[in-house]
Amino acid sequence: MREQVRFAVLGPVSAWRGAVEVGLGPPRQRAVLAVLLLAEGGRVPVDRLVDALWGAAPPASAVGSVRTYVHRLRRALGEDAALIRSVGDAYVVRALPGDLDLADFRELTARAEPARRAGDLHGAAVHLRDALALWRGPALSGVRGEFAQVRREQLEALRLSALECLLGIRLELGEHAQVVTELAGLVAGHPLDERFREMLMLALYRSGRQSAALETYAEARTLLAEELGVDPAPALQHLYERILRGDGDLLAVRGGVGPATVDRHSATPDAVTPDAVTPNAVTPDAVTLDTVTSDAVTPAPSATPQPPSPHRPARPVPAQLPSDLPGFVGREAQLAQASALVPEGDAPSATVVIGGTAGVGKTAFAIHWARRIAPRFPDGQLYLNLRGFDPVGAPVPPAQALRTLLEALGVPPRELPEDQDALAARLRTVLTGRRVLILLDNARDAGQIRPLLPGAPGCLVIVTSRNRLGGLVAVDGARPLRLDVLTAREGRDLLLRRLGAERVAAEPEAVREIVELCARLPLALAVAAARAADRTAFPLAALADELAEGHGSLDAFTDADQAADVRAVLSWSYHALSPAAARLFRLLVLHPGPDVSLPAAASLAGLGAAATRSLLAELVHAHLVDEPAPGRYAWHDLLRAYAAELSAGTGGPDEITAARRRMADHYLHSAYAAARLMDLTRDRIVLAEPSPGVHSESHTTPQRAMAWFGTERAVLVAVLKEASAHGFDVHAWQLAWCVEHHFGRQGLWHELGVTLRTALQSADRLGDPTALAHIHRGLAQAESYAKRTGDARAHIERAIELFAKVGDVPALTESHRQLSVVLEVQGDLEGALDHHRQALELLGPDGDGRLRSWILNGLGWYHSLLGRHREALEFCATALELARARDDDYTLGHVLNSIGHARHHLGAHDEAVTAFEEALARFRHVGGVPWAEAHTLASLADSRLALGQPDRARALLAEGVRILERLGHPDAGAMREKLAVLTPDGDRAAPSG
Repeated sequence: MREQVRFAVLGPVSAWRGAVEVGLGPPRQRAVLAVLLLAEGGRVPVDRLVDALWGAAPPASAVGSVRTYVHRLRRALGEDAALIRSVGDAYVVRALPGDLDLADFRELTARAEPARRAGDLHGAAVHLRDALALWRGPALSGVRGEFAQVRREQLEALRLSALECLLGIRLELGEHAQVVTELAGLVAGHPLDERFREMLMLALYRSGRQSAALETYAEARTLLAEELGVDPAPALQHLYERILRGDGDLLAVRGGVGPATVDRHSATPDAVTPDAVTPNAVTPDAVTLDTVTSDAVTPAPSATPQPPSPHRPARPVPAQLPSDLPGFVGREAQLAQASALVPEGDAPSATVVIGGTAGVGKTAFAIHWARRIAPRFPDGQLYLNLRGFDPVGAPVPPAQALRTLLEALGVPPRELPEDQDALAARLRTVLTGRRVLILLDNARDAGQIRPLLPGAPGCLVIVTSRNRLGGLVAVDGARPLRLDVLTAREGRDLLLRRLGAERVAAEPEAVREIVELCARLPLALAVAAARAADRTAFPLAALADELAEGHGSLDAFTDADQAADVRAVLSWSYHALSPAAARLFRLLVLHPGPDVSLPAAASLAGLGAAATRSLLAELVHAHLVDEPAPGRYAWHDLLRAYAAELSAGTGGPDEITAARRRMADHYLHSAYAAARLMDLTRDRIVLAEPSPGVHSESHTTPQRAMAWFGTERAVLVAVLKEASAHGFDVHAWQLAWCVEHHFGRQGLWHELGVTLRTALQSADRLGDPTALAHIHRGLAQAESYAKRTGDARAHIERAIELFAKVGDVPALTESHRQLSVVLEVQGDLEGALDHHRQALELLGPDGDGRLRSWILNGLGWYHSLLGRHREALEFCATALELARARDDDYTLGHVLNSIGHARHHLGAHDEAVTAFEEALARFRHVGGVPWAEAHTLASLADSRLALGQPDRARALLAEGVRILERLGHPDAGAMREKLAVLTPDGDRAAPSG
């Protein structure tokens, strides 16, 4: 029989097996257990654990660290490791009743309330004393961070509520003399908390110390005036007046009789009785630490209000939602996702945070959704603009927001307390038993929202913010809902709603251009639509032209109303940034690619990776950049245009030039490292040292280098063009050298040609023969792949001339081999063979072994094309031996292809099939050579057809055609024709030599 494991959070986070404490490890590991325990049996996703431990800037290893902590906790718990269970991508602690001190605390305080109501004040006091005895110090002691601090405050508020209730009961039992000292200590520790001061005044008065009671009030009045600029609450004033006139009714105690409940904030002075200082009952079900804020456990300063009497006017039902936007379109998927979050029945109240960049339509979406679900909240719908990002006004303070909400719910202003905590408690009291929807628009941060959250079940809070409000999600259980720009179809529908179906249908191409030039941003589309609506005689094509002329500028999206001016709206988010984040935002516009990685952004800014990650997190938090994939950051065109305006207006030319140089250095050195891993035989170029602050990316394997090239493909093309355009000519031609092998290997002929022709302009400006030689050789490869053999031959012969002039023998060797490829396409097979012989002679006996295998394979290939198949096999055998010694998949694939070709034409079709199949396997294993894979499939199909296997041949050819068509390869048509001539019965055979 296992010993019971008990957990504790009301003090240091601890666990015991029997009487022996379990070692729980370092603070973060204890924090993981604390988060799981505070969920009280609920699931905790891994991302919430990450947020709780590291907040808005977790390290890249955060998820792995969480899993390690859980593993160690399970190991520490030994045979009870199953207490921490994995449920999908979440964890849950299945503690039994009596296993967690917090659960015991809730149960004991829950028992106290019915006992008090039944008149058993002694029994209620026993339960509350037992509950408070469970505390062993400040909750969650030893656990650091914002999450722990917020939860610690929640639990402390829960403890103070229980203590308040116990002290109130003791006053009812006549123990006023005994509680004076304890109440004096509480007042000293919480000088602005009027509930303890109120009880202390009553205890002193009942103990015969009227003057001391009056002095306590005087201290409160002075303190509140100095600290908050307010007077004491009406309840405290009324008690003071009764003590001042020596009211004898205050001396009465109730003994064992259950207390009546009086609303102290609406009572007249004469109505205040000893029961008026009895605190609200502590009900554990009213507080769920996963779904509410620290204020949700702050007790109301008054007793539970009486139900409305028949003669009292009915409570107002507010309906404050603004009107729905007439042009609202789309967002059906997000509306369905949002509606699934609405609490049903007695489910805990929910908070949904709608986020997204400026102008994306957060408020319009929130209002549209709120109006759609309003009937599910019959007790009212509240709307409040918190002005978190207002061009003129300051954000609405939480206390002011609380007053506004309470007044909307029918609480007279004169009855509202001054203290923010008391206001929050009053709001929770008023919302209890009601189903109310609260829409809080344009929030600044989580601190502005937390006091406004309801505690009772059944309510829904919708929050819109330009910030991510990660703390509200991590600490308070809010659910995030992010809005992106509209789809192209939704953008068209928006214009259709604003301009009419006839006008939109008449100019579909202009409509498409307008949608894209507005970056599919709802605000920009609305401004453009308003302009078109004002100029009904103008065609939409005119508006499209106007937007195109101003592309890269926000001038086309200005408006006299700042709320409709795209530049102004974006500025509100920008001006809320820290100076360092604002600088990074301005510099990011210099990056020409569709997205940017963390290391590239760090190099651009000249900062360390950790600092840059924090700044990028701030930009993502403000929705000024997006993170569409882990570690990749992007933004839409209008944000880019806004950043460009800022960069031009605030960045000096020296700073911009230095940033551009760092960016070019970053990609050049990163690409060079990748190129060297992927092509070990290629001649090398010499790079200058990178600028200070550059963090080039390292690659540990050829596969990772290839993956990096694949990810950065579009960025590299754009960076090379940018480098050439801004005079970084050395960077431009050297970057072209770096990408040449990868682009050619992938069959990216178009990108290869674009980059090399751009690099040629830079090389011409430099007049550097080495640069010109490398670029001409690369262009020869690109033109050869495109079947422009005349241009290819001119480029490679120019490269050979230049390499010979500068004495670069390795590059000259490779260029002769490449000339052979051009001559092969032109049909000069003897010339191709001759240049391979020259390449072998230049290599010499001590040359690179991998390059030797390539040249020997070429000699074998050209002998086979000339019909000298047995000589071909001799050259290929030596090449195969060298390649197998290196286990070089890429080279082996090409050598085996040559062997298969020779075997096929010698009539050894089975041996050819064996060679082709291994070649195919090698190409697939190395990856990234789809064109070579496609041609091997075609050769294998020839051998299968020669063996009388037409069905297999057709399948192989069909696969090859799909690959070449996907690449846009010029050989796709010929292979497609080859497939077409194969009849279904397979009676056409491929030639065998």
